[in-house]
Amino acid sequence: MSDRYPLAELDDLPEDLRERILAEQEKAGFIPEVFLMFGRRPAESRAFFAYHDALMEREGSNMSKADKEMIVVTISGQNNCQFCVVAHGAILRIVKKDPYISDQLAVSYHKADLTPRERAICDFATKVNLRSDELCDADYDALYEHGLDSEDAWDIAAITGLFGLSNRLANASEMRPNPEFYVMGRIPRQK
Repeated sequence: MSDRYPLAELDDLPEDLRERILAEQEKAGFIPEVFLMFGRRPAESRAFFAYHDALMEREGSNMSKADKEMIVVTISGQNNCQFCVVAHGAILRIVKKDPYISDQLAVSYHKADLTPRERAICDFATKVNLRSDELCDADYDALYEHGLDSEDAWDIAAITGLFGLSNRLANASEMRPNPEFYVMGRIPRQK
């Protein structure tokens, strides 16, 4: 990581951000460095994570957490964002219970073991990520054929947009994934 953008110190953060980070640490067993990177600017951190939560935890969507994480990994691979591919790849492996899917999506979703519905989601997200000005009715119709609706298309576009921002900030700041992310979800936990 670059010295240009040092991570915030947990003890120096406002109480609400510190509580959020400690809750994440409790859940994951470590502090994902993205929280400390964004914590450098508390107002932006709050805004980013509020939008993240609104999209990724939205009730009433036809898309699962795995579908949403699949979007993040797919477009993060296209944007060459090491941090998001590795961190969200770990989350995807866990929620999908598939140790291979993240690597497949990060390289090329075209070669990944996807259902037709999942492929339609990745097609739409890719078009939003790389050529959003070319979206047309046929792109929406491809989603509708798989039981998705206009609100789901909005979610796909919004997730793609938010993580496009995140990818660019992670790349600009040379953010690196915590080592823990690399192994999460690859080998089933021992009971």
